[in-house]
Amino acid sequence: MHTRTVAIVGASGYSGLELTRIVARHPGLRLASLYSDRWADEPIGSRVALSGPLSSPSATLRYLPQAAAAGLAADVAFLATPAEVSLALAPGLHARGVAVVDLSGAFRLHDPAAYPTWYGFEHSAVPLLAEARYGLPELDRDALRDARFVTNPGCYATAIALALSPLVRSGLASREGIAVSAMSGVSGAGRKASEDYSFCEVDEDLRAYRIGRHQHVPEIEQTVARFAGGVGPISFTPHLVPLRRGILATCALRAAPGASDAALREALDRAYGSEPFVRVMKPDQVSVKDVTRTNRCHLGATLDARTGLVIAVSAIDNLVKGAAGQAVQAYNATQGWDETLGLDLQGG
Repeated sequence: MHTRTVAIVGASGYSGLELTRIVARHPGLRLASLYSDRWADEPIGSRVALSGPLSSPSATLRYLPQAAAAGLAADVAFLATPAEVSLALAPGLHARGVAVVDLSGAFRLHDPAAYPTWYGFEHSAVPLLAEARYGLPELDRDALRDARFVTNPGCYATAIALALSPLVRSGLASREGIAVSAMSGVSGAGRKASEDYSFCEVDEDLRAYRIGRHQHVPEIEQTVARFAGGVGPISFTPHLVPLRRGILATCALRAAPGASDAALREALDRAYGSEPFVRVMKPDQVSVKDVTRTNRCHLGATLDARTGLVIAVSAIDNLVKGAAGQAVQAYNATQGWDETLGLDLQGG
């Protein structure tokens, strides 16, 4: 295996830290540079605990100021940056031949006209939207092979699309009237100082936020529509819960003729039976604790015959399968490597 050199931009954020740990132990990747204004000029070993063979030579690297990232030299750049930063950096890196895996939402939506509404900016790199490949291997593995530009899915979109797509595609659930309620740990808000996310505000509390206007709404609809053959508007209500990490999504769909617990399980098994990171189980067995610090998604579905609804539940770690782990899995897929490389030691 030819080793690829890696640059991580935004290395001091939660997703950037996870990327650093994963890349450092990946047999086909070597850390070449890390960028963070917060930790500029500090050695990586002072911020990330690496031991044994992982401590050298990676631990001798120093964090570089983010302004220097435009001139980075590496085979692949992972951008763990806000969408506006990724939008500014990605085109230049791509033009210089650097493969890019962008963890932000800057290139997830196909329609450039949607960005002012959902992300608050005009899209300035429209040609790259058509070139970007959506990094969700379980749903579109073939499109990732040899890709040079990968847009990493959002954490909510990952959990929801994996649960919904096979059920709608199978015809066991209606494309219309889908409603999702999802809960996320505080790390989903990023590493920032804010009263709303301080310990005293989130501890022993549970609250909904950005109802109907979360930036993942169009991505969720776009993804499910693409891989399920079409879908109506999806109602999405996110909640903040006092956990460090993890997402649990509960999806309600109108049952179609033929829906039963056995048929729903069969549809999910057919979609994911050979997937290394997806486990199908009874929905009341799906637990955030079981997927924390792993690249796994646990999901299941059941028929609520009394109401005529299909209830699907999924859980992921928002920082691994919802961000850094999925980014590495997608890059593995672009190289034709085993997708579990570097991720098999992510234990729950």
